[in-house]
Order: sequence, then structure tokens, then C-alpha cells
Amino acid sequence: MKNNSVLSILLITGLFILTSCATVKQDEVGVKRRFGKLVPKVLTPGLYTFNPFFATVLKVPTRTINMQIMLEALPSKEGLTIASELAILYHVKPEQAVKILASVGRISNGEQIILSVLRSAAADVTSKFFAKDMHTSERENIEKAIAAKMTEILGDRGFVIENVLLKSIRLPSGLAKAIEEKLEAEQEAQRMEFVLNKERREAERKRVEAEGVRDAQIIISEGLNDLLIQYKSLEVMQNLATSPNAKIIITDGKTPYLINPNEQVNTQQRVQTPTSNTTSTPTKASSNSNRRKTD
Repeated sequence: MKNNSVLSILLITGLFILTSCATVKQDEVGVKRRFGKLVPKVLTPGLYTFNPFFATVLKVPTRTINMQIMLEALPSKEGLTIASELAILYHVKPEQAVKILASVGRISNGEQIILSVLRSAAADVTSKFFAKDMHTSERENIEKAIAAKMTEILGDRGFVIENVLLKSIRLPSGLAKAIEEKLEAEQEAQRMEFVLNKERREAERKRVEAEGVRDAQIIISEGLNDLLIQYKSLEVMQNLATSPNAKIIITDGKTPYLINPNEQVNTQQRVQTPTSNTTSTPTKASSNSNRRKTD
């Protein structure tokens, strides 16, 4: 009997010790509630003991919390209705954990308050922007404006709004098609502008190239003279002298003329033809003089 009593006392003592300890993790803070009242002292991460009969430890997460919500009826400046999924990132100020528990009771109640504030702030901000702005760079400004509006509404309740993100935006079908057509037209215009700039650069390149050729010809024409031509002719004749190909060179000593061996016969005939004409001319002249003497 004594052994059973001792064992029972040990079990009760161990159970009491286990139930009177609380561990506060790294990403949260603790608040003691004694006799139904909150103790105005925030418990930092660590191990704490309390009397389980009239006290308890409430834990408040301080990490960044990601909440998502789907809003089906966001108004726009032109009166259209837009559907969008929103994500909100927020965290609790550790030093105001007691105030949050005192005002909302439980953290889940605080989440409901944040969602209500998000719906109101999102509708208020999107009504100042056009629907097409949600698909442009204005999207970032809309997100910042919603976060600023939520911070203003929540005030000093202990919640810090880190960011608001717009996701999965669904515009009216007619407006979405019009935006797509406009974007396609802008892309086509940019492509044509690129083509025109390319053609202008190509025309400029050709103009510069033509000017270079013209200037080169002017320089060459100004530098040409008889001595240079004779020098180049001598270079050609020197190269021909060392060439294994058969060539016939006819020259007057100043400028060479090159012909093929197959054209040698025709060249000789052209050279002999003026000679025959020249010899016939004196014959006619002598016959005329004989006629004069006879007369």
C-alpha cells in the first residue's frame, strides 16, 4: 500500500510539473493570463513555469503571415468590375501582443479584422485606377496604395502590413481583348520602327561607302601622271618576264600592249595593210607627172 501511495504521489507531482511548464518558440511571444486577466508582460522565447490551476500562457506568433483572399467585385475608375486574388503579408508587433489579445481576444479574430480591412481598402484604391492599369506598371502603385490604406485604417492595433500583392487578375472579356489588340499594335509599331531605323543605318552606311569610293577615285586621279603610268608599265613587264605563260609584247618603249599568241597573225596583217596603201600613193603621183611632161 505504501508503495502504491508513493507511486501515485510521484505521478501527480510529475503531471503537475509537466502541466505547469510552457515553452515559447523563437517565432512567437507569450502572455500570461492569471485569474482571467492578462499580465502586462511579454514573454520572450524560452521556458516558463506557471500554476496550471489559475494561470495559463497564451502564445502569439510574430513571424510573417501570408493570407490569401479572392475578391470577385473590385470596382475600377471607368465603372467596370474586376476579379482578382490578393495576398497580404503581415506580422504582429511583439511588444503589442498584450494589446492585441486585449482588443481582439484571439489571433484568429485579428485575421478576420485584417481581411475586412483588406476588402475595404482594395475597393477604395482600385476605384481610383483604370482597369487596364492592373496589367501595366501601375500595378505596383496600386499594391502600395492598398497597403498604405490598410495601415491607416488599422492604426496602432499592433499589426504591421508588409505588402499587398495582386494575383490572377481577371478583366472583363471585351476589355481584355481590346488590351491585347492594343499591345499587339504597339509591338508591331515598335517592330516597324526598328526596321526603319535599320534601313536608315544601312542607307547611311552605303552613303559613307560611296563617299569613300569617290574620294579614293579623286585622290587616284589627282596622283596619276605619265611617270607613274610608265613605272606601273615597267612593273607589269617585269612580272610578265618572270611569268611561265607565253605572251607577246608589242611596245613603243613607253607603254606595253599585250596580246595572245593566237592573235599574232591578225596583228601582223593589220600592221602590213597601211604599208601597201602608202606605197601605192607615189605610183599615182608619178603617173600624173608623166602626163604633164607629155603635154
